[in-house]
Amino acid sequence: MTRRTLLWVRWGVFAAACAFLVVRLERHQGMHGIWPHPFTFASHGPVLAGVLVLMLANWSVEVLKWRLLMRPVQSLSFGRAFTATLAGTTVGLITPNRVGEFAGRVLFLDPEHRVEGGFATLLGSIAQFVSTLLMGGLAMLAGGAAVHGLAASPLLGAVVMWSAFLIGCAAVALYFSPATFGRLLLAIPWLRRFERHARVLDTIDRGTLRNVLVLSLARYAVFTLQFALLAHALAGTGLVSALRTVPVVFLVTTLVPTTALTELGVRSSVAATFIPGDEAAIVAASALLWVVNLVVPALAGGVALLVARIRTERSTP
Repeated sequence: MTRRTLLWVRWGVFAAACAFLVVRLERHQGMHGIWPHPFTFASHGPVLAGVLVLMLANWSVEVLKWRLLMRPVQSLSFGRAFTATLAGTTVGLITPNRVGEFAGRVLFLDPEHRVEGGFATLLGSIAQFVSTLLMGGLAMLAGGAAVHGLAASPLLGAVVMWSAFLIGCAAVALYFSPATFGRLLLAIPWLRRFERHARVLDTIDRGTLRNVLVLSLARYAVFTLQFALLAHALAGTGLVSALRTVPVVFLVTTLVPTTALTELGVRSSVAATFIPGDEAAIVAASALLWVVNLVVPALAGGVALLVARIRTERSTP
């Protein structure tokens, strides 16, 4: 990729992300439920401050995960990894199910390491996916789904439960056998040319995989707590009730394919279905969580994409 092409890519991603955010923030009904009530925020200042602090914890944990996975590929400082993670959020924002996150991150690696970095980054996504399925399934077993939403539809509850179980088993098996995961990826014809790069998956040991999964669970706990605090502050939902039902919301929205334009609407609708409390306030809480955890980092990542130094040429041997 030439410098000029990279410049166009940077500005294109930044412009697309800004346009997307304007559309979503303007049209989503949850936003209209937030802006007219500034005094609601003022009365819950400590809760909102805590949610913002948890946002930093959320992304810091993600950075630690990614640095662990990048060790066999390229050594990165925490600052460089943090910048790359935010940039990945910007790219992911405008791609279905945020699959473009890894592409934004690997741009911050040296050109000769980007393909290997892409393969290794996928393991971090699987670890977060496994965490969502595991905790969502446990919440359903604990009765979280019966509290609100699926009580009248046991068949739907069973479908969600078994889907999470079967997909989770497959994801865990692939996660702890990265070499097998690599071979499956190479079964895709257009990926076969990257066979040499995929061997990086063989170098990631079980200890690293366990640590990455633990960090994924820690990150999951952070944004679950964020959502529970917002539901409690804006909708008056009990904290215990919110902590039981928020994992079900994350589970269902993970199993439903979305695009960038529909993700927020789907998440808000599911949240209003499962979390007890005033529906408009729950939708507003969901929208605010999206703003805190995605919009703010994506804006920072967009700026990083424009100003950060990104190499376009490989190092000479």
